[in-house]
Amino acid sequence: MLDWLSHNIGNILVLIVLLCIIAGAVFVMIRDKRKGKSSCGGNCAGCAMNGKCNKS
Repeated sequence: MLDWLSHNIGNILVLIVLLCIIAGAVFVMIRDKRKGKSSCGGNCAGCAMNGKCNKS
């Protein structure tokens, strides 16, 4: 078991870093959604979904 860990420590560290980045992105998206922020940028005039995502 320790031999396998020592041979794959680089891959394990990269995987941990990637998981932390993904978890952080999901956390920010959830926080922004709860605050009512939009992820589209707010330019509804040029959007194909104009008038469908916001009531205003």
